[in-house]
Amino acid sequence: MHCPFCRHPDSRVIDSRTSDDGLSIRRRRQCPECGGRFSTTETASLMVIKRSGVMEAFSRDKVISGVRKACQGRPVTEANLALLAQKVEEAVRQTGVSQLDTNEIGLAILGPLRELDEVAYLRFASVYQAFDSLDDFERAIRDLRADHDASEPDSHDR
Repeated sequence: MHCPFCRHPDSRVIDSRTSDDGLSIRRRRQCPECGGRFSTTETASLMVIKRSGVMEAFSRDKVISGVRKACQGRPVTEANLALLAQKVEEAVRQTGVSQLDTNEIGLAILGPLRELDEVAYLRFASVYQAFDSLDDFERAIRDLRADHDASEPDSHDR
């Protein structure tokens, strides 16, 4: 790490701390040449391979903007979107791979989005699961209903 003050090509780590979210490490450093102190933040890189083949760093903001379109007109807040993006990032980091394609990111969004808003989930799934017909929508709705029926107590018992 180059010193930002004198550009010396080395520095010494004085202190290291894990960030609050546990996804990065903050290091306090000191330059052996000029004695200047500075902080760095280290994160494990997570790269996304776009359809064009171009690679770019994973961005929670891009997850949010993609999901925001599916949530238009739905009762979903910015805080909900931020939490969803965090869940998606944690899920893709847990896979242990450093490079994912955009389709894998889209698929990782589906679970948390389904929990957040089923209509937005259907909108988003229709793109990422390449729905071709009404049958695809009907199948997805049938799956949602089956999950609801399985999670709700039997109303006939009352």
